[in-house]
Amino acid sequence: LLTRTSILPTDVSIQIQCRRLVIGAVEHFGRIDVLVNNAGRSAHALFEEVEDLDWYEELMRVNLWGAVWCTQAALPHLKRARGSIVAVSSLAGLIGVPGRTAYSATKFAMTGFFEALRAELKGAGVSVTTAYPGVVATQIRYRGFNAAGETAGASGLIEEGAMSVEECARLIIAGMNGRQREVVMTAKGRFGRFLKLLAPGMVEKMALAALKQDVRPH
Repeated sequence: LLTRTSILPTDVSIQIQCRRLVIGAVEHFGRIDVLVNNAGRSAHALFEEVEDLDWYEELMRVNLWGAVWCTQAALPHLKRARGSIVAVSSLAGLIGVPGRTAYSATKFAMTGFFEALRAELKGAGVSVTTAYPGVVATQIRYRGFNAAGETAGASGLIEEGAMSVEECARLIIAGMNGRQREVVMTAKGRFGRFLKLLAPGMVEKMALAALKQDVRPH
């Protein structure tokens, strides 16, 4: 089985590059069946330790606006193909995580945008699946921002038991193929989402427990 591939380097924080990405994909493949909004960057810093908020804006451009711009450009093609949109959010887009105010803000924004878009596209033949991974064994946290807006070089989260990239991808693909509304990837995430409605204070304690000591509020 031969598979055609095309690699199109793109900075999703720049709108015109998102448009060119979609144009290039259509020129190469002739159509778009699936859009996976997975580009993102992490951050860990206590809000009171941040002096310059410019990197908050940059993070929003990558994590939210990149997904919005790519979706806008691809949507006409996806409607023709009756295809699928996947938005890779985070458990931090369901429960605010202390030490990750910027990251949680971008992921909550993704959650709200794609939830609303899902309703707008009902009946249009395009499914919208929002995925909520927990801690996955990638370098995203090490390459995220620290309080100074520099590359962190450290995780800030307890990494033991992190989900593999392969398992994360498998769950996302299964959810997309099943045209599911949401994929909350961990039992702790599903429980925490429910518990937040009943005992929000307990959820805050759970969120603090997931942080390494060096990024916890004192």
